[in-house]
Amino acid sequence: MNIKWLAAAAIAAIVVIAGLVFFVSEKDETSAIENVDGAFATEMIPHHQMAIEMAEMALERGRHPEIARLARAIVEAQESEISKLEGIHERLFDEPVGSIDFVSLPLSDEDSGMDMDMTMLADARPFDRAFIDMMIPHHQGAIEMAQIELEDGSDPEAKRLAEKIIAEQSDEIAEMIEWRADWYGAPSPAGGVPPADAN
Repeated sequence: MNIKWLAAAAIAAIVVIAGLVFFVSEKDETSAIENVDGAFATEMIPHHQMAIEMAEMALERGRHPEIARLARAIVEAQESEISKLEGIHERLFDEPVGSIDFVSLPLSDEDSGMDMDMTMLADARPFDRAFIDMMIPHHQGAIEMAQIELEDGSDPEAKRLAEKIIAEQSDEIAEMIEWRADWYGAPSPAGGVPPADAN
C-alpha cells in the first residue's frame, strides 16, 4: 500500500514539475518585447563596438595609409552612432539600453557579422588583408540589420540612422573591395554590398 502511495505521489510530483518547467519556459519565450526599433538599437550597439575594436587594432597595426584613414572614420562615425542609438532607446522606452529584452532581429551571428574571432585578426599576417576580409562581412551584417529596420521599424530617427549606416558602410565596402584587389591581386571572399532585398 505504501509503495503504491509513494509511486502515485512520485508521478504527481513529476507532473507538477513538468508543468512548472513548461510554464517557466513559456514565460521566458514570451517575455521578450517584439519591437524592431528596440532590437535594432540594442543589437547595433555591440555590433558597432566590435567594429571600433577592429578599427583601433588597424590604427596600431595597419600598413597602408588608406586603412588608417578608414579606421579613423569607423571609430568616429560609429562612436557617434552608438550615442544616437542609446538616445533612441531611452526616448522610445524610457530605459537605458540593456534593461529591456527584445525579440532578436532575424539574423544569425554569422549573418550579422558578430561571429568574428578577434584573436585571429590580432595575429593575422598580412594584417591589412585580414582586416579587409573581416570588416567587409561585419559591414555586410550592419547593412542587413539596417535593412530590417528600414523595412519593419517604425521610428523615423532610427530609420534615418539605418539609411546612414547603409550608405556609409556600402561606400566603405566598395573601397575595401578595390584595395583588396589592388594590394593582394584577388577580391575578398566576403563578397560585396548586400542587395536591398536580402531580407
